[in-house]
Amino acid sequence: MKNFILLRKFYNNLIIMKRRLLPLLAFIPFLAHAGGFQVNLQGTKQTGMGHLGTSFYLGASSAYFNPAMMGLDSSKFNFEAGASGIIGSVAYQNQETGLVERTDNPMGTPFYFYGTYKINEKFAAGLAVYTPFGNRVEWEDNWTGRYLIEDISLSAIFIQPTVSYNINEMISVGAGFTYVVGNVEINRDLPTPVGNEADVNLQGDASGFGFNAGVYVQATEKLSLGLTYRSQVDIELDGGDADFTVDQSLATLFPDQEFSAELPLPSTITLGAAYQVTDKLLVSVEGNYVGWDAYESLDFDFKMETESLEDSKNPRNYESQLIIRAGAQYTLMDNLQVRGGAYYDPSPIQDDYFNPETPNTDNLGLTLGGSYGVTDKLTVDASFLYIYGFERESEYKPAGFGGKYKARSYIPGIGLNYKF
Repeated sequence: MKNFILLRKFYNNLIIMKRRLLPLLAFIPFLAHAGGFQVNLQGTKQTGMGHLGTSFYLGASSAYFNPAMMGLDSSKFNFEAGASGIIGSVAYQNQETGLVERTDNPMGTPFYFYGTYKINEKFAAGLAVYTPFGNRVEWEDNWTGRYLIEDISLSAIFIQPTVSYNINEMISVGAGFTYVVGNVEINRDLPTPVGNEADVNLQGDASGFGFNAGVYVQATEKLSLGLTYRSQVDIELDGGDADFTVDQSLATLFPDQEFSAELPLPSTITLGAAYQVTDKLLVSVEGNYVGWDAYESLDFDFKMETESLEDSKNPRNYESQLIIRAGAQYTLMDNLQVRGGAYYDPSPIQDDYFNPETPNTDNLGLTLGGSYGVTDKLTVDASFLYIYGFERESEYKPAGFGGKYKARSYIPGIGLNYKF
């Protein structure tokens, strides 16, 4: 009877481990496009005024913000490059015990590069390389949610050749093809019934294709309008590596093997308007509608299934959201501009699916920036973004893990612009 009880307890622990493991494994590609990991830092100038730039020209970065504007500059060649440093943390509080635990994230460094070439008065071409998804989250050692997540590292690089055409003095259009490459790595503990230490490491590479398109309208001498569409990109992760460290007695239940998954990175529609109030002051507003509702479920496939490790289908049921942005630019001198802006970015994650791998709350972003013209050809740009994450109490019901979350991020940025 004693042996039977021990065997029954062992079996029950395996079932619990299985239930906890499968939902977590499905999070891997999910992180690639959660609201907290959609890195809106694709231009230092634009970041300085709320990360808007769909309806006014600020350089080669138009290849991202609105490809229709690439031919608006009088220069033949225009290049931009820059990077930001994401310094952020998340605090979690268990509402039953009152214990507060925090992330200890290393600095994230998203970057961008743009180059445009004005072929003639009608046509322009460009190349954009940027990182709109990517970050790292590392929770404290032995924290309460270690069976859900210990740490994760994510990166995605978009490579986008682009062309534009000026229809007339008022209207221009542009479009680009996008190729996406990325990788992810995740670590977490496993609640095994035998052995002192057990964990899993998962990592893999992913790729996908998409496009972007835009229209620019100089409606009046002072008013300009912009409309852009960035398509959904279906990312495919094939041949990922799942490495389990478990007691030898469990090795057959959790064999090292390959996995695959597919996920949609959401589409975005942006409508913006800019108004030149005076020769020195430009103001702008934008709305970004992000199609998060494309993310309904995630299917996760292992190459080899066992009684404790099965393929799974995991509902996500994200909700599409509208981000509102506003900003202004003021020219202090011919070679010096200052900028400021703000935006509100609501979380797409419903309360029943909120988890510590993507602790994304509703966010308020406040920005400052400026540009200094070193020469007629070379400009140095700087920006600073502060993101205030509103306090949120939610639960990830599939694992029964909930609590209160609060997040803060500080993001300085630097960029260079050279044209001739």
